[in-house]
Amino acid sequence: MRLNDLDERIVHALAEDARRSYADIGQEVGLSAPAVKRRVDRLREQGAITGFTVRVDPAALGWETEGFVELYCRRNTSPEAIHRGLARYPEVASASTVTGEADALVQVFAADMRHFERVLERIAGEHFVERTKSVLVLSPLLRRFSSGSPV
Repeated sequence: MRLNDLDERIVHALAEDARRSYADIGQEVGLSAPAVKRRVDRLREQGAITGFTVRVDPAALGWETEGFVELYCRRNTSPEAIHRGLARYPEVASASTVTGEADALVQVFAADMRHFERVLERIAGEHFVERTKSVLVLSPLLRRFSSGSPV
């Protein structure tokens, strides 16, 4: 489903701050509050908007160490199995299947190196993981999109 320009502007406004009122969004996009609500309800019904959430700065949790882990999985491991295995780790900010040698790329936040190491060891111990390769982030240079929301 491709959004029209008006719906896209509403989604962008909600992505900036999902707590904005429909009246405030309507003022920005040139619609009444009830018209914005109808459009948001329709976008939710159609699956374009999948939910509303809060974004937490990992540093607020004391998690200032960031790394990426390449997962090399055993044969015939499904993306669903990887998802189920990784969803249990609150330190995992994102995970994606990827092209190349690795099967998945996982973004991890931790309090410090020891915490990162413990999380890495637990992930490496998952039944579907054959081996891992990790890199630590020294300084984030550019972040345009929040996790999974390229709007």
